[in-house]
Parts: sequence; structure tokens; C-alpha cells
Amino acid sequence: MSTPLRFGPELRRLRLEAGLSLKALSTALAYDKGHLSKVERGGRSPSPDLAVGTGTLIDLSLSPSDRAPSADDPLLTSFRTQFDQLRMLGQSTSPAALLPLLATQTRTVTGLAAGATATTRSAAFLLASRFAEFTGWMAQEAGDSGAALQWTGEAADLARAGGDPHLGSYGLVRRALVTLYDGDAASTITLARLAQSGGLPPRIRGLAAQREAQGHALVGDERACLRSLDRARTLLTGDSAHDEAGPTIGTTHVSDPAAMTTGWCLYDLGRPKAAAELLDRECGRLPSHALRTRTRYGFRRSLAHAASGEVEHACTIAGELLGMMPAVPSATVNSDVRRLARELSRFRSSRAVRDLQPALAQVLAPTQG
Repeated sequence: MSTPLRFGPELRRLRLEAGLSLKALSTALAYDKGHLSKVERGGRSPSPDLAVGTGTLIDLSLSPSDRAPSADDPLLTSFRTQFDQLRMLGQSTSPAALLPLLATQTRTVTGLAAGATATTRSAAFLLASRFAEFTGWMAQEAGDSGAALQWTGEAADLARAGGDPHLGSYGLVRRALVTLYDGDAASTITLARLAQSGGLPPRIRGLAAQREAQGHALVGDERACLRSLDRARTLLTGDSAHDEAGPTIGTTHVSDPAAMTTGWCLYDLGRPKAAAELLDRECGRLPSHALRTRTRYGFRRSLAHAASGEVEHACTIAGELLGMMPAVPSATVNSDVRRLARELSRFRSSRAVRDLQPALAQVLAPTQG
């Protein structure tokens, strides 16, 4: 029997067993539904990327989460591995497709913690809190700020149950991100300052200082913004910034978060040329597979070039990023896409701008109004 004939029926069997519709699977994998249907029927050969992506997603859906966990069960190690896999999938998959999986895994690990002995209970609750926090981020990316805040609050409660009072303070940083994208600079600054008390781990304080800087940049307070960025750079540099137990808090794909945030802020401060130079450098250091992170900072980079008058270069950058957006739709990134559309509207006579308009309109169409 040929490989397509073996793979197709097995794919269909596993998909149905996992409770995934063909449409849900196609959305999660960024593959055409008709193409996947042909693969299931044996009419098309699966590519290596499709085989790996399908296997990973279905493995997560079929995790042994429906059997009663015990304290001595190796499930905790398995769920930590799955958490890392889900974070990776979050870089190349629709947040709406991941949310049901994340919610299920959060509830399952919480149940594992509730029935565990003292030796496993704390670690299980802490892992559940990371699942909840990441679920909140994906909810925000899907455009549901209310659900994002609810999951962030649950993450803080789970962390406290596991003996870690600090993740609740990181929840303030996450809440500040919601207010930042709402354009509420005052709330962003207030929340970020609350997350910078001296007793918190350096990484949380550093991430909070970055968020405070973004709030100051929104209102054009360059002096306060740069002070916050200097504080963030100090806190995020050195071994002490990465000494927390469990998965890393915050981004894992930006090699120098303070530098990237500086570029982000310089645009809001009305210094687009300096922003473009810094973002060019830092975006060039992002890993190729981190599509969500690349679009987030890449559109800010395109904005900076457009505001500097480098319209053709801005369109070239945006054109590549717009091609990624169907795979990683993002309510937060769309805010910069809308900004870019307004910025480029000043250059309607440019052929590069006219050529880009259909792709811009296609990405923004579901969010207009």
C-alpha cells in the first residue's frame, strides 16, 4: 500500500478520535481544507511539514487527559512537554484553534494538582498557572480581552495555590498589555509600576519596566520612557533574570527584549528613523519559525520606515508579513496594521502602496468597524 493511502485513512481516524473537524484542523495547520480532504482520501501525498504538524496537534488533542491522574503518574512531565509544544504552535497557528486545547489542558493539570500528594501538588499547580496565563494571551490574540483578563486572574490564583506569589504580579504586566492596546496609557503605567516592587524576581520587574516605558511613549514622555527602558535593560541582563523555575515568563524568541522595546517606543515618541534602525537590527535576529513574533515587531518596523518616508521599503516589509497573517491572525498585531494603512494612505500616488492595498484590505476586512 502506498504512503498516501496509509497516511490518509490514519489521519482521518485520529482526527475524528481527537474530536477535530476538518475545518478546525485546516485552520490550525494553515492548510487548505480541500487539500487535507484529498490527503485523507489518499488523493494527495502529505508533505513532511504537514505530517509533522498534524501529528503534533493530534497528539496534543489525544493526550491521556481523560483518565484520573495520580500523584505518581508521569503525566506532569508529559504536560510540561505539551506546554512547550503549544507555545511553539502558538507561533504558527490561529489562536482560536489553540484555545480549546489550552483550556482543556489547564483544567486537566489543575485536576492533577488537586489530587496530588504534597511532592507533586505544588509543581502541578504552577504548571497549570502557566497554561492559564498562555491561554489568556491567546484569548487576547483572538480579540477577547475579557477572557484574557479572566484567564490571567485564574493564572495568578493557581500560582498562589502552588506557592508562587509572583505570577500574580506578572498578571499585572499582562493586564497592562490589554490597556496598552486599548490606548489607555495611564492605566498601563499604573499597572506596570505595581509589578515592580523590590521583592519580585528581576525578570518580572524587567518586563514590567518595559511595559511602563510603552505607556510613557504613548503620551510622548520621552524622559520617563527612556528611564524605564534603562531599568528594564538592567533587570533583564544577567543570570538573575532567568532564574525562575518552570517555563520562561514572557517572550522566548526576542534575544534582547529591552532593545526591541526601545525600537517600539521610539516610533511612538516621534523618532521613526531611530526606531527603524533599531528594529531592523533586532527583527533580523528573530528565528524564522516565530511567525507571530515576527509579525508583531515587523509591522512596527514597517510603520517606522513609512513614517521616515521610506515608503517602498515599508511596503516590501509589510508585503512579506501580510502573507504570514492568515496563519497567525492577531487582534493585537492588527492594531499596527491599521496604523500602517493610515500612514500609507498619505502616499496613494506610490505604486508600491497601490500594489499593497488589496493585501492590507484582506487582512483588515474582518476587523473593520
